[in-house]
Amino acid sequence: MHRRNILKGVAALPLLALGAALPARSAAVATPLRRVRPGDPGWPTAADWQKLTDAVGGALLPGQALFSACERDRGGAACKDALGNIRNPFYIGDQPGGTQLSGWLDAWTPAPSAWVLKARNSADVAAAVNFARERRLRLAVKGGAHSYQGTSNAPDSLLIWTRAMNQVTPHDAFVPAGCAGKVQPVPAVSAGAGAMWIDLYDAVTTRGGRYVQGGGCTSVGVAGLVQSGGFGSFSKSFGSAAAGLLEAEVVTADGRVRTVNACSDPDLYWAIKGGGGGSFGVVTRLTLRTHQLPEYFGAAWGKLQAQSDDAFRRLLAQFLEFYLTSLFNPHWGEQVKIGSDNTFEISMVCQGINAKQATEAWRPFFEWISAGPRDIDILDRPDAGAKPARHWWDVAGNRSLIPDKRAGAAPHHGWWEGDQDQVGAFLHGYDSVWLPVTLLESAQRPRLVEALFAASRRQEVELHFNKGLAGAPPEAIAATLETATNPAVTAAFALAIIANGEGPLYPGMGRTPADAATAHADARAVDQASAQLRRIVPDAGSYVSESNYFNAAWPQAFWGKNYPRLRTVKEHYDPDGLFFVHHGVGSEDWSADGFTRRGS
Repeated sequence: MHRRNILKGVAALPLLALGAALPARSAAVATPLRRVRPGDPGWPTAADWQKLTDAVGGALLPGQALFSACERDRGGAACKDALGNIRNPFYIGDQPGGTQLSGWLDAWTPAPSAWVLKARNSADVAAAVNFARERRLRLAVKGGAHSYQGTSNAPDSLLIWTRAMNQVTPHDAFVPAGCAGKVQPVPAVSAGAGAMWIDLYDAVTTRGGRYVQGGGCTSVGVAGLVQSGGFGSFSKSFGSAAAGLLEAEVVTADGRVRTVNACSDPDLYWAIKGGGGGSFGVVTRLTLRTHQLPEYFGAAWGKLQAQSDDAFRRLLAQFLEFYLTSLFNPHWGEQVKIGSDNTFEISMVCQGINAKQATEAWRPFFEWISAGPRDIDILDRPDAGAKPARHWWDVAGNRSLIPDKRAGAAPHHGWWEGDQDQVGAFLHGYDSVWLPVTLLESAQRPRLVEALFAASRRQEVELHFNKGLAGAPPEAIAATLETATNPAVTAAFALAIIANGEGPLYPGMGRTPADAATAHADARAVDQASAQLRRIVPDAGSYVSESNYFNAAWPQAFWGKNYPRLRTVKEHYDPDGLFFVHHGVGSEDWSADGFTRRGS
């Protein structure tokens, strides 16, 4: 089964309160600054770059675009290799100039850094951080390269690339540094910042028989997901990835390598749990709690089409009532798609119940379809099932996982068939809205139905139930509230995602894009659909990793009441703004490209 097609004690320690967590910031800390670009008088000399190269054991590389080989020789072997692997997310991540998206209309285009540090350890990272700080360079940080906002690449920058730091180490009993005697040992797993979730799922689940809460897309980087909050198929049961963080190794702007947890630098520890990647330092290693593995993971699938708008409204209303009574619990996650053509596609997953229980859970909805008027067509017959959870991410035994067949590729690397369309996508528009659980109440449900219907007239709407934590166990809610993620996620039953775009459009690959008028019309459709939902949730939160690049209210949308505290942490650990990403904490102090502090 694959995700989208056929499915289709440390956290409890009190963190220091805002105002008591950090010393007061001096008014003179924020110094005017303009970063340098190649050709500027302050740009490092060849001798300077050689000195850094020597310090990192030769791990410094000149930046190259993903399709630079095609720009040199379109008929050459290197270009053919790039074109032949452009739908392989692991190949893209293995290239220093690779980004999992090929850009966003009017927002960003993949651009190589001037230099790339292929970091092997935290000492390499610290050397690059110090070099960038002392020479006023723009820094970029990349692990899995899945940033929709384009934050893992920046022209004229020094890129810290953590892909090679991918060791995974399970622990039977882990205690964070400095916490001995304060917390009980727990099973855990440590991973370098360059590890991907499939690496952890292989070590923890397929081979270890336990579970770690991570991301749904197997090629997503572990460090980036945790820093954004992080949701996977089973978050409705186990909470966010950030909530499972026990400890991290972080290189801060002063070049220090810090071990942060609830007992050491607890303010920074809190901030990197959902406060956004690339804003507070470079995370080089993480340790996450692991859980007892449920006996079964499973799925429900199917596709319906209403013959009229009235029938479609009735279908939406019936499903939302059914969801509230039968699926609003820790067992069920993933999504349904509400199409502009009155289609309704089920691609959901479950944990902790067997095939019979999964089928029984859906029986009332399936019977309603069969017993109702003949105005809803069955395009793909609904069904449900389950399989042993230990084999969910076993590439060898799961036909819904596409294996990475390149020579030398890790045998456990594979990606879900349902995620294939995301690889290399060029976005025209994208937005997300957390929908509060109060909308499922009988008095509010008609408003929700009408908003979803109206939104779907403009663009397909996806409801991701695993990315709203209302209905999760109390302990998962409590742990998430101890992270920097917008607390709105704990009161939301789903995250609505609205998006469109086209296939890969990497610079240099030679593909003709859609005409500008069509692309901009698509972008407007996303905005119009999103506006229909925001009419009923005017102050809706939005998930930072899956959000609108142009959201002017991003601090409130991404972090809610947590944003002032995040600013305080940022100003303490990075007062001069060395770490900059689009719509990251403190980015409002800088020009859009991150090169000039506003007022400088």
